[in-house]
Amino acid sequence: MPNITADMVKELRERSGAGMMDCKKALVETNGDMEAALDYLKEKGLSKAAKKAGRIAAEGLVDAYVHMGGRIGVLVEVNCETDFVAKTEEFKQLVKDIAMHIAASKPEYVSREDVPAEAVARERKIFAAAALNEGKPENIIDKIVDGRMEKFFAESCLMEQPFVKNPDITVQQLLHEKIAKIGENITVRRFVRFERGEGIEKRQDDFAAEVMAQINQ
Repeated sequence: MPNITADMVKELRERSGAGMMDCKKALVETNGDMEAALDYLKEKGLSKAAKKAGRIAAEGLVDAYVHMGGRIGVLVEVNCETDFVAKTEEFKQLVKDIAMHIAASKPEYVSREDVPAEAVARERKIFAAAALNEGKPENIIDKIVDGRMEKFFAESCLMEQPFVKNPDITVQQLLHEKIAKIGENITVRRFVRFERGEGIEKRQDDFAAEVMAQINQ
C-alpha cells in the first residue's frame, strides 16, 4: 500500500473539493499519483451525477444578470432538489455564473432536446444545400450534414457550449461537477436573454450616418 500522508490528502481535498475519505481512497487507488487521483475523483463524480440526473429538482433560484450598462440582460431559472441547497453561496454563485455565460455566449436553447423539430429540419436543409453547392459528392452529404448539425448544437445549445470561465469544460460538465460535489440533481430549466435594440430596424438617417462615418474613417 502506498504511503499516503495527511498533507497529500489535504492538497487533493483543496484541489478537488471532495470529501476527506474520498480523497484518501482516490490516492490509495492511484498509488499516490495526485493528477491521477484528480481524474479518479472526476470520473467517480460524473458517475454519481449521472445517477442523480433522474431525480426531481423543483427548488432553486431565478436570477438576473445585467451587463454593459444595461445593454444585455438575462433571466435564468436553475433548479436543485432542496431549498437548503438553493440558499447556499455555492449554488447562488453557480446560478450567477450560468446567467453571465448566457449573456456572453448567446445560446438559443437549453439543450438539443429543446430545439424544435422544424428548426432542426430547416438547418439540415440549409447545410445539405450548402454542401451540394460546394461540390461535395451526394453519397456523403448526410455525413457532412450530421457533422455540421453537431457544430450547430454546440453553438446554440447552452449545455453544449464551452463554459466562459473555463472553456475546457462544457456547461453540462460544469453542472455534473456541481452535482457530484453538492449531492443533488441540478438542472437549468429555462432562460431568456435580452439585448437592447435587438430586432428593431434602425431609422434610415441612423443607417446613413453610420455609412458616412465608415467612409470618412
